[in-house]
Amino acid sequence: MTTTRTLGRSGIEVGALGMGCWAIGGPLWGDGGQPFGWGEVDDDESVRTVHAALDLGVTLFDTASNYGAGHSERILGRALAGRRDRAVIATKFGNRTDEATRRWTGTDPSPDYAVSSLEESLRRLGTDHVDLYQLHINDLPVPAALDLVGTLEDLVAQGKIRAYGWSTDDPASAEAFAAAGPHCAAIQHDQSVLRDNARMLAVCDAADVAALNRGPLAMGLLTGATRAVGRDDVRGMAPEWLVWFTDGRPTPQWTARVEGIRAALTADGRTLAQGALGWLLARSPRTVPIPGCRTVAQAEENFATLALGPLPGDAFAEVERLMADLRPAPVPAGG
Repeated sequence: MTTTRTLGRSGIEVGALGMGCWAIGGPLWGDGGQPFGWGEVDDDESVRTVHAALDLGVTLFDTASNYGAGHSERILGRALAGRRDRAVIATKFGNRTDEATRRWTGTDPSPDYAVSSLEESLRRLGTDHVDLYQLHINDLPVPAALDLVGTLEDLVAQGKIRAYGWSTDDPASAEAFAAAGPHCAAIQHDQSVLRDNARMLAVCDAADVAALNRGPLAMGLLTGATRAVGRDDVRGMAPEWLVWFTDGRPTPQWTARVEGIRAALTADGRTLAQGALGWLLARSPRTVPIPGCRTVAQAEENFATLALGPLPGDAFAEVERLMADLRPAPVPAGG
């Protein structure tokens, strides 16, 4: 039962799960040695992972100009060579990086940078257009975001992008951007069974845009992860917004909550990750979870959820009962 969804009013149809491509970008560093990537990766395995995702019914691939300082886009472009017509590519702009040193160098919300960043993304991806072009500055003031709409509409008219969106966790910002942009098709936001964002889903409903779910597996916590990660992994020196890990290990508090809902998420024979993704598919017809993968095994487990479909109603209700008093209020998140 392969499920498909539509990216809001754009009419672009995608598989109900997309592949997040942050991890395949490899290392990226910020101020003070802060890791912004997921550590070293095997590029050949990344290519095989994209191919496995395609074969399992995934069509949406979500990357960004700054993932690995452009490396994610290059690897995705390599993987999709000869397969571009099977894929919907979503990328992001607004973060500057130095490709030579793999360092993040700051944000740039200017319309001029939106244009030049797109040209660089197209070059790395090896394509003449991007299907969904997303603003990647989570907390950008609304007036600055609205200043981009005219430029983004021009890019649509030129055929360089088909639609655009914003990766933000603020419902008011999302509402204003979607209202101002005729070709705004999606809002990407943090959403998982551990952190529901009912306000954002309501905004997406009202505006007729898709809800791309960033962090659907809570950065690996909802896979049952227990091992420590390295210091070149963003979870190894977790920034303030990344509450699931401390010093590279899952926090006991959140691990206990995952264990509390494990039975409900896996009641029909799914793995924990498949249950968490199935919960998102059951949560709203607008959701498009984008779990990150960097191995074929991860892709095969995550995207088997497309055949399993949404979590059954009784299991969903049980999860909601168990989680009712445990979910925190939404806070800004990375990615």
